[in-house]
Amino acid sequence: MNTRRFGRTGIEISELTLGAGFVGGLLIHATDDEKRACIRACLEAGVNWIDTAAAYGDGASEKALNWLLAELPADERPYLSTKFRLDTERRDDFGDQIRASLEASLARLGLDRVDLLTLHNPLAPAPGSGTLSLDEALAVADHLERLHGEGLFDHVGFTALGDGPTVRAAVESDRFDVAQVYYNLLNPTAGIDLDDGGPDSSSWSSTDFGGLLAACAAHNVGVMNIRILAAGVLATDVRHGREAPITANAEMETEEARARSIWATLGDRGAETRAQTAIRFGLAHPAVSTIVFGVADVSQVNEALAAPGLGPLEEEALATLRRAWTDDLFRRPSAS
Repeated sequence: MNTRRFGRTGIEISELTLGAGFVGGLLIHATDDEKRACIRACLEAGVNWIDTAAAYGDGASEKALNWLLAELPADERPYLSTKFRLDTERRDDFGDQIRASLEASLARLGLDRVDLLTLHNPLAPAPGSGTLSLDEALAVADHLERLHGEGLFDHVGFTALGDGPTVRAAVESDRFDVAQVYYNLLNPTAGIDLDDGGPDSSSWSSTDFGGLLAACAAHNVGVMNIRILAAGVLATDVRHGREAPITANAEMETEEARARSIWATLGDRGAETRAQTAIRFGLAHPAVSTIVFGVADVSQVNEALAAPGLGPLEEEALATLRRAWTDDLFRRPSAS
């Protein structure tokens, strides 16, 4: 598997990162043997990063990684990132919350440090329930800078969800080394100029992350491409009940209709699976450092791991996709 430059971290990260989250859920819901098989397949394919969070399975993901990574020789263990989510009902003690969450994560992981610590709250123009303003996010960066001096983590990241201009401003602040960016076939706005041969950005029906990947590249911020499969909607018609859309106007019924429009426009992809096409779409953007993929079973692991070998999605397919994004499904009703 190829590696890519991970922003200013100085790390060469594999094109795929194993996501140990709740939606795919393999490291939370599967048997121990399946978890081992997943880790083994990823490492053998060249994956060198695993991404988890305190919230995934209420700590179950981190606990599983504790013993899974302990079974590996030290020189075979991948890089590891975890996340913390702040309780916005307690806005006066963010520093204490960060420390408590990190210490609990390290205890569950059985580690004394992680490679990357990521703020998991969405950002908004003003403080809200569960969301942080830009000023609050920068105050969190101050707390993280102080904690960094204790050697508990190497790099600082944030999940670039919420309001598009606000998350772009967080990237442009130069306070974060890594951004987790929502970018997929259902919402390409982080990396595709909608006003250049696509629908007008003012009519886009979902969250508009316009200019985000360009900002990451300009500010040397590493990009972890999240939700490449849109919680599985792009990969399969089978629902497992853990799907959780996380952008505006992204109810499951709407997301499924948008996915059908995408595949109808792209047409027959031969032996290539939907998941592989979706991953190849992410790989086609030069600002993407790594794609975080989540899986529910080992067969999906192997399917995803085969995608980088097919190369980035070809220009012809990318051009064809612009027709799909002009469909009324992707526009606000008032703009139809």
